[in-house]
Amino acid sequence: MIYDITLRITYSYDSMADADHQILRMTPADLPGEQRVILSSLSIQPQPSERRQRRDFFGNGCVDIAFSEPVAETEFVMKSRVERQEPNNFLDESPDLAGLTAELDSLQSVDGLSPHNFRFNSPRIERDTEIGDWARAIAGDGQSVLAIADAVCMAIHSEMTFDPEATAVDTPVREAFKGRRGVCQDYTHIAISALRDLGIPAGYVSGFLRTIPPEGQPRLEGADAMHAWVMAWCGSSMGWVEFDPTNAMRAGLDHVVIARGRDYFDVAPVKGALRTAGTQTTTQAVDMIAG
Repeated sequence: MIYDITLRITYSYDSMADADHQILRMTPADLPGEQRVILSSLSIQPQPSERRQRRDFFGNGCVDIAFSEPVAETEFVMKSRVERQEPNNFLDESPDLAGLTAELDSLQSVDGLSPHNFRFNSPRIERDTEIGDWARAIAGDGQSVLAIADAVCMAIHSEMTFDPEATAVDTPVREAFKGRRGVCQDYTHIAISALRDLGIPAGYVSGFLRTIPPEGQPRLEGADAMHAWVMAWCGSSMGWVEFDPTNAMRAGLDHVVIARGRDYFDVAPVKGALRTAGTQTTTQAVDMIAG
């Protein structure tokens, strides 16, 4: 499946803002066997005084920018054409939890996506007793890791209510879990916390999700969305498998990956220092059109 994707993020400030160094992770990833970036561009207004491309520890593409003058508004526009391939992870070759632990104990890997980097606390996710107890009640004895990850994500979808007003970008995981309300970021953070508590390495995937309007309704420009879902390491044979707890499904052809990390902290589309005396307004629009 080929998609033409446009992401537009605008920040407007009540008073002039000094935006120092910022890190952008907005462009789809080129992932052999998963997705291919055919073409891509990222425009920034006003033009930054410094701009540099690099890869972070996890292999995600980043753009470092800096503005030498105060700004009243910043706008980032990313345009890409991406070919997404169907994941091939439907045959369950994963071990049970004991087998997974044995595999992890013998695994010697130090790259960014090594499962060892995704087993413990991370900047936005700390171990939570309530989430751990909840997860253990779901994970039956002898189940495979893949089956457990599926069950945890299905339970989150069943018990949570999607509510954009219930949480903010910095809402703690335990708070979203207690309220059983939130958005895709909260669903994903809860899934990561639950899986890690069971001993399953888990991480955060940021990207795009194509939305299909109801039958008879026109497709609205900008109505697609940036999205988040979870990746779980299901043993050496299967590797990383991605699950979308918000929509009770495995990540598939309608999911396009931007970045992978331990939690939202590692993959935020725009991250950096900003100094302003006033308030900030953010708007975001995504178009994801199948070619």
